[in-house]
Amino acid sequence: MVWVAIALLQPTNAQGYTYRSIHSPDGIGKFYMGREIAKVMGHQEALWLERPERLTREQPQDAIAALQLNPTDVIADVGAGTGYFSFRMAAQVPQGQVLAVDIQPEMIDILDFLIADQQVTNVQPILGSETDPHLPPESIDLALMVDAYHEFAYPQEIMTRIVESLKPGGRVALLEYRQENPLIAIKGLHKMSQRQVRREMAAVGLEWLETLDTLPQQHVILFQKPSLVSLRRDEGYEN
Repeated sequence: MVWVAIALLQPTNAQGYTYRSIHSPDGIGKFYMGREIAKVMGHQEALWLERPERLTREQPQDAIAALQLNPTDVIADVGAGTGYFSFRMAAQVPQGQVLAVDIQPEMIDILDFLIADQQVTNVQPILGSETDPHLPPESIDLALMVDAYHEFAYPQEIMTRIVESLKPGGRVALLEYRQENPLIAIKGLHKMSQRQVRREMAAVGLEWLETLDTLPQQHVILFQKPSLVSLRRDEGYEN
């Protein structure tokens, strides 16, 4: 479906958002740093999140291996959905914990059922909101977002809260389909370029670490919250 990109913009608000009345049918008409925010996949599509072809198309085990998890890590899977990545990571952090965050109560119900059914003890569902993942401050080693960030209605607010929840030196990992490759058969608003991701993460104070393009179709883009040592150096506190 062809859509018209030209529209009158409303004034930018304090968070840097603009709105367009004419926009992509796959988006919500709200733009952040020039990027239109995609519509959220509803809980009605839960079975699609568990489709068998994800094993070959996304190679979740390779993606998790790239994160270099420690057995004691506390991980926030933000936009966890049915826990496709949450349960896989839980097996890699037997002395740690996975906080599976989603804003849809129906997804939390699915997670609760699967935790009981599979008798998993280190996955904890958390019902977040559009602006707050409801994570304790400085409590997590890694925040992971798998094909989810592009749907966040309030990316600046949610990422600010996520940064606050990271321990000093904690990491953020985004898995997003590569916008740079037009041959990847995913809707345009459900892809992100490395350049755009780095720009948006820099806006909340995260430092880029590296981008891994070892997966068939997705970036693995890694960031870090500055440690106390680097913060003190930047602020002139180090002797």
